[in-house]
Amino acid sequence: MASYKVEICGVNTAKLPILKEEEKAALFARIKQGDLEARERYIKGNLRLVLSVIKRFSGNHENVDDLFQIGCIGLIKSIDNFDPTIGVKFSTYAVPMIIGEIRRYLRDNNSIRVSRSLRDTAYKAIHTREMLSKTSLKEPTIEEIAKAADLTPEEIIFALDAIQSPVSLYDPVYNDGGDTLYVMDQISDKKNHEEHWVEELSLNDALDRLNERENYIIKLRFFEGKTQMEVAEEIHISQAQVSRLEKSALKSIRHYLSL
Repeated sequence: MASYKVEICGVNTAKLPILKEEEKAALFARIKQGDLEARERYIKGNLRLVLSVIKRFSGNHENVDDLFQIGCIGLIKSIDNFDPTIGVKFSTYAVPMIIGEIRRYLRDNNSIRVSRSLRDTAYKAIHTREMLSKTSLKEPTIEEIAKAADLTPEEIIFALDAIQSPVSLYDPVYNDGGDTLYVMDQISDKKNHEEHWVEELSLNDALDRLNERENYIIKLRFFEGKTQMEVAEEIHISQAQVSRLEKSALKSIRHYLSL
């Protein structure tokens, strides 16, 4: 995907409008009354959400115009289904729906062929899950979905697994404007205990040269196999801070070991 592309599907992305919060509220009130002009303005004012989402799929080598159009479908569905009384921002509600729409498109157009019956089973399970979530206001279990969809849990698990797109360890999952966090940063390694590190690398001296916080983070991450989120919760800082401290500590260790 060309990240420098300005015009997508005839839309000049450099000149997309940005709606203020009060404008959004006023437009949404008009949308609920059936005002099509307000709906059109609300769609245009949120197209930047679609752009931010399709950047996540840049590694799929899909046509950016196609992804943008599919993302717009997700945006429109979000607008049609959003309830402002639930107490969340529209973007919080819309982004997962846009991502879901794009993922469905990619699954249906995946070069790895999945039988129609498996896809139908998976989509039936997904639809049932969404319906149960709306009615019960909680995440349904596989057993509850299976019962409502007249399927077995095994059929659902097999079908959902079949339609999943492969995920790269280097797929970004979060960016706070600084360091990007990747899928690999969320994966714990229970086998990566201290004795394995000490057997392969003499790290004790290098670790002793770190400050107390960096030393603790490295031990939690690589000796105890905890994820960055788990470390962040334990030492009461943000995950982005853990990532920055971890990278700084590893850089110091590499430098010391290269001497």
